[in-house]
Amino acid sequence: MSVVEMDVIEKLDEEDKEKIAYFASLLMRQTKYRHLKKEIEERREEIKQGETLTHSEIWDSMNV
Repeated sequence: MSVVEMDVIEKLDEEDKEKIAYFASLLMRQTKYRHLKKEIEERREEIKQGETLTHSEIWDSMNV
């Protein structure tokens, strides 16, 4: 989604924002997005446990 579209969403009233959030949740339930949802949930758990990489660890792993 482009920055312009995100700006439009921010200007909506709360009721319309909730409608968009509901629609997005319906999309995330679709089969093609299930693997993404699972990955997001796994990463949230990793973050809660402090299992995150530092900026330098990421770049070092890329040999940059």
